[in-house]
Amino acid sequence: MSTTTTIGTARDKLDALWTRGRDFLGTELAVMGGAMTWVSDAGLVAAISNGGGFGVLACGAMTPEMLAQEIDATRALTAKPFGVNLITMHPQLDTLAAVCLDHGVHHVVLAGGLPPAPVIKQLKDGGAKVVCFAPALVLAKKLVRMGVDALVIEGMEAGGHIGPVATSVLAQEILPEIRDVPVFVAGGIGRGEAIVAYLELGAAGVQLGTRFVCATESRAHPNFKRAFIRASARDAMPSAQLDSRFPVIPVRALQNEGTRRFMDFQREVVERFNRGEVDQKDAQLEIEHFWAGALRRAVIDGDVENGSLMAGQSVGMVTREQPTAEILAELVAQAEDALAGRYGHAKAPRAKEAGPALALAGAAG
Repeated sequence: MSTTTTIGTARDKLDALWTRGRDFLGTELAVMGGAMTWVSDAGLVAAISNGGGFGVLACGAMTPEMLAQEIDATRALTAKPFGVNLITMHPQLDTLAAVCLDHGVHHVVLAGGLPPAPVIKQLKDGGAKVVCFAPALVLAKKLVRMGVDALVIEGMEAGGHIGPVATSVLAQEILPEIRDVPVFVAGGIGRGEAIVAYLELGAAGVQLGTRFVCATESRAHPNFKRAFIRASARDAMPSAQLDSRFPVIPVRALQNEGTRRFMDFQREVVERFNRGEVDQKDAQLEIEHFWAGALRRAVIDGDVENGSLMAGQSVGMVTREQPTAEILAELVAQAEDALAGRYGHAKAPRAKEAGPALALAGAAG
């Protein structure tokens, strides 16, 4: 009897490992796209979903009207499932939740802090599945008690605002303890071998953001993509806090003039506070608002010196611009290879690989 008949293909094993995630998302692959402000728009989200993954729109600071338009634009590009990421600190959170329900969004990701219980109830009563981020086991258990339908655990290797704990540690802390809901792992994942490792630890699936920034369908400016292609893991560093009286949530980004200016700006604000020229609350707000618009300047306008180049440490695995479907296919192929090597599973035949992808490293900006 052949190996394939006896134990199935590596793809069969992979599908078995992430069955729970696939069923929850309604997708072929249990791969969520990380919601990246100014990057995860209708084009990229639809491309991820059309490629078999689960695209997630980044609402960010959108108004309800803007979000409605972006949902409609996404639906015009894909008939596959996708979700919407809402920031819990948005002043119109309940209205944005209502927009999602009115537009038939079946999965809503709440990010940026502990979500309000009334909004969770609003979404669930409206028929949506609620996904939340859990930065620690105690919060994971609390969110499950609050009725969320799935969790994302994201380690400090991720891009953007980050917590203090590595993905590998969070996975060991949370995956064995949380079984009531699917748990997706995020932060520093850039290859299929890592996906397999977390699935075997008990994850239902994974979430990737940085890996999709240089997708062909990504709206990111060529300068922004080029910065990612040239960068290594050590270039993606968290921002530093200058004074403990003014706590700063670290932001992982590629180092540039903007990140260096942030340190100088903190120093200026602290000095003004010490001289009594500004109170503590206003000083804190000034520091928090420093990056307002900086991400857009980099992603949309291409100002990679003064804008914010938010990137996870997996940026070192971004080597060229590729179609989203090709990125997803690569991840699956790597996962299958890992399983075939580990368990002796046969590898299912693959379609002929696409030709060379566009390399931006030497392109004109």
